[in-house]
Formats: sequence, C-alpha cells, structure tokens
Amino acid sequence: MSAALETINLAASTGVRGNLGAVAYGLAAIGPGVGIGLVFGHSIEAMARQPEAMPIIRQNMFLGFALCEVLALLGLVVPFIFS
Repeated sequence: MSAALETINLAASTGVRGNLGAVAYGLAAIGPGVGIGLVFGHSIEAMARQPEAMPIIRQNMFLGFALCEVLALLGLVVPFIFS
C-alpha cells in the first residue's frame, strides 16, 4: 500500500515542479519585455530629437535589444537546468 502512495506523491510533485517552471518563465519574461519596450521607445524618441545621430542610436538600440533578449532566453533555460 505504501508503494502506491509513494508513486502518487512522486507524480504530484513532478506535476507541481513542471508548473512552477512555467510560472518562473512567465515571470522571467516580464522584465525583458518591459526592457525591450523601453529600449525601442527611447530610441525612437532620440532619433526624433536628433536625426543626424540615427546610425549610432540604431546601433545602440539593437545592442540593448540583444542584451534584453538574452535575459529572456536565460529565463527559459534556467528552469530546465535546475529541475
């Protein structure tokens, strides 16, 4: 009887762990989403104020986007590493 109970507890803990990984990624995606929005918003504002600096601003915009996106990818990978 105890072996069946252990199997049920193991299945329940595995299901909860999988759901916690999904919740962790959902929370981890909020920060980079806000960061990407700020990067593009402020870059467009800067290009509107100084059109002559557009190549430099665009370069920095894509660099900021890449760095924010790395955080989102790390948020996707970390639950798989620690599971």
